[in-house]
Amino acid sequence: MLNLFQDNFIKLLRAGRLSLVFLIPFLLGPSITFAQEDDLGTEVVNIVKPYTPTISDAFKVKETPLLNDSTTTRKKVVQYEIFSVPVASTFTPAKGKAATVEKAKPIKLYDNYATLGFGTYTSVLAELFSSFELSRTDNAGLFFKHNSSQGDIDGVLLENKFYDTELTGNYTSRQRDMSYKIEAGIEHQLFNWYGLNPLFESASEELLNGIDPQQTYLGVNLGGDLTIEESLFTGGKARVHYLSDGFSSSEINAILQPKFSFPLTEFTLTVDGDVDYLSGSFDRDYFDNQAVNYSYLNAGVAPALVYVNDDLTLSLGAEAVVSLDSENSETNFFIYPKINGSYRLVDELLIVYGGANGSLNQNSYRNLKNENPFVSPTLSIVPTSTLYEAFGGLKGKLSNEVGYNVRGSYGKQENKALFLLNPYKGMDTNFEGYEYGNSFGVTYDDVNVLHFFGELKVEISEGFSLGAVANFYSYSMDKQPEAWNLPSLEATLFSNFDITEKIFGGVSMFFVGERNDLFTSGTSAEVVTLDAYFDANVSLGYRVSDRLSIFAKGSNLLGENYEKWINYPVQGIQGLMGATYKFDW
Repeated sequence: MLNLFQDNFIKLLRAGRLSLVFLIPFLLGPSITFAQEDDLGTEVVNIVKPYTPTISDAFKVKETPLLNDSTTTRKKVVQYEIFSVPVASTFTPAKGKAATVEKAKPIKLYDNYATLGFGTYTSVLAELFSSFELSRTDNAGLFFKHNSSQGDIDGVLLENKFYDTELTGNYTSRQRDMSYKIEAGIEHQLFNWYGLNPLFESASEELLNGIDPQQTYLGVNLGGDLTIEESLFTGGKARVHYLSDGFSSSEINAILQPKFSFPLTEFTLTVDGDVDYLSGSFDRDYFDNQAVNYSYLNAGVAPALVYVNDDLTLSLGAEAVVSLDSENSETNFFIYPKINGSYRLVDELLIVYGGANGSLNQNSYRNLKNENPFVSPTLSIVPTSTLYEAFGGLKGKLSNEVGYNVRGSYGKQENKALFLLNPYKGMDTNFEGYEYGNSFGVTYDDVNVLHFFGELKVEISEGFSLGAVANFYSYSMDKQPEAWNLPSLEATLFSNFDITEKIFGGVSMFFVGERNDLFTSGTSAEVVTLDAYFDANVSLGYRVSDRLSIFAKGSNLLGENYEKWINYPVQGIQGLMGATYKFDW
């Protein structure tokens, strides 16, 4: 039995369930009991067992445990009751009414209009504009304009009537990635060289009746514009102008201006081309019967690097131009700067800009007669080269209603065209109508120009706007003693307003400073100063309906017969009344 008991203890010891403290007395117990008389001494026995860790099996905890409560408590049902107490009130709420917004009456737009007016000096004004929608993308238009007067200027000895008639048609197409416009027109003008000098005040009726001062111009033009989206070739312009007059003069001018654009990483490379061909002839020179012929071919290319961000716009480029003078067998080459930049300093309030530009401008008979219709058909035609024009300025808005622009520039021009009175030859009845010192020629000179420009625009409301523009010039001539017929000061003041919903009007005033011209007779020459002049104009209109409105205009209200050109007084106070009718076909 003792042995069995010891065997069990040894098994427990091996299982690690008994400690060494309990093991020693258990093992020694029997020896002490049965052999107490023997002194066996003491001995320490160390039993070492290696530790072997084990991992118990994992088990999943049930999400909903079982409750073994002896009693189960039910939720108590809660009942809610409202204790209502009536309150006496005399307030009776009104039924709500939705607020209404007054809608502005939409403005009816018409595709066509016709204007007809009559005024003093037997003047007639007629206009007709008509637009036709051919399809969703294509339109056609027609424009007719006539402006004439029978003259009757006080103190003028010769016929001084004029008329200007123009008819233009166009076709426009706007596609998804491309749009183009084709335009053609014809213009007929009649003017009279009525500006005789004071020496003719003593001329006989026979002499005056023998002078035919009439000049007529006939012009034809054909052109087109092309715009292409998302293409290296972005479009261009093409124009052909033909002009003839009553003295067998003729001129043809063809212009081609292609445009290219090459997007780069941060910049855009633009390349503008310009081909200008001009050829014309006059039957004779002013001093002799020798014919005057001219022919020029100007070809230029202007590459530029353009950078644009939120505040800065910069264009750095140049233009190279080759000019061929076929009549004189000369070839000239020019290089011009094309530098422009602007920087937004304070949002829209202050924008600073500047740059330097140059160009070759081809003068033509058509452009010169548009500026001065009293030129003689004996002109010398050469191009004007603007070597450079450096400029800088400020522009922006002082408020949402007030905008401004101020600029200063300085430049140099070679062969600038200046109008100069043709020499007085005498009173020979065999002269042409322009040979009595009553027409203008063109002389050329190199000029340095200092120019200051200022502009102010005020838009208080949609029904009232006000603007003012002023230009100051200072000229430094190379050969000529004066900048002939060029004023030092020009100013314009204009305003448009609506007095009521039906009544509208406008005011415009012009001021032109003194100019100098040269009166030449034989070997003598005298500088003549033309007085500055001020021209005031007023217009009033009344809208009878959406379609019909009537108007009245007053021009040169100060009544001065000032001279825009030497010996050419203008009409005095002028009045015109008429009506405009809008319609759809």
